[in-house]
Amino acid sequence: MALILINNTGNKHNNYIRQAKYVNNPHLDGMEEDILYHFSLSTKTHDLPQMFGDVKFVCVGGSPNRMRTFAEYIHEQLEMPSNTADIKDICEGTDRYSMYKVGPVLSISHGVGVPSISIMLHELIKLLYHARCRGVIIFRIGTSGGIGLAAGTIVITDKAVDSFFRPQFEQVVLGKVITRSTELDVDIAQELLQYSSELTDMPTVFANTMCTHDFYEGQGRLDGALCSFSTEEKFEYLRKASKAGVRNIEMESSVFAAMCHVCNLKAAVVCVTLLNRFEGDQISTPHDILMEYQQRPQRLVAHLIKKRLGLIS
Repeated sequence: MALILINNTGNKHNNYIRQAKYVNNPHLDGMEEDILYHFSLSTKTHDLPQMFGDVKFVCVGGSPNRMRTFAEYIHEQLEMPSNTADIKDICEGTDRYSMYKVGPVLSISHGVGVPSISIMLHELIKLLYHARCRGVIIFRIGTSGGIGLAAGTIVITDKAVDSFFRPQFEQVVLGKVITRSTELDVDIAQELLQYSSELTDMPTVFANTMCTHDFYEGQGRLDGALCSFSTEEKFEYLRKASKAGVRNIEMESSVFAAMCHVCNLKAAVVCVTLLNRFEGDQISTPHDILMEYQQRPQRLVAHLIKKRLGLIS
């Protein structure tokens, strides 16, 4: 297990404290400074325990604007004393990700796709470790394409599967393929499923989510710049996915689940469907309704957070 510096203000780093095993890298032991490049944070220049030590919930999603909106929403839900205008982007020193802290909740953008979210997760997990956080729950909240589900349906992920419907994530490391489990926390998922029944306009299912490495061909779309398959082949593949228990498709869940599992973080994936892929590849729902759909995962996760904090019974 790596060690974390208690003194990160520029003095000699000779005081250490052992932490919960959020990181799994023995090379961190000998580092004088750990720079979180894409967050514009460092163990030498920032007091990470003071800044983030009280974090209990982390919510990540693709869009910086959406995660700013979530930060403002959770600020309202937790009835924080300050004004939402005081919520600042902690990562404003970089243009890669955005991060907002509201009490014990972090709201962070991760961009689009496996590579982008994996970079963010490496630095987030190290941040939680250096900040000496305990008992953190991390949620991915986002949008997806449904398979046999009406637009606006929430999918709480049971298993995050790859394009072959396997519950695993493959990472190439030094020319070798490392396979990691995409197991998510069942108790958190069941808790979310239970709370969904307490909210209005929250149709919810517990099912498998397929994570692809591409938005177009990789998801069987007919509207990309390239298309190497027929309409019939597309629907045959979607039917196979449905038979394998897949009810939605997105682009981040597998590496999210794999990294959280390896790093001993309780995690859940909560995505809303914006269309039924059996009915087409392009969204036809009016913009105002889509905006309401996108708020549904936020509302559900916020409800769980309020329950966990004892703000509602």
